[in-house]
Amino acid sequence: MSTEPENQIAAEASAAEEAEEQQASSTLKVIGWLSVGVAVAALGVYLGRELRSRYKFNHRTPYDFYDHASAKEQQAGEFGLGI
Repeated sequence: MSTEPENQIAAEASAAEEAEEQQASSTLKVIGWLSVGVAVAALGVYLGRELRSRYKFNHRTPYDFYDHASAKEQQAGEFGLGI
């Protein structure tokens, strides 16, 4: 009785298990890196929106304080009335 075929079968089985573990490991790495990328993108969008809103707040004009002071609505209401 030779044990050589049994050893070969065991070696192939252990190689297959290692390949499955490596594939699972690489899949988890890919999922992890994608999660990190999405988190960084979301953080960038959020910080960009906050910085833009602060910039707009610090660069207001008097028309922003008194929106009714502009003549936009008055002109539209008086159009064609002969005033």
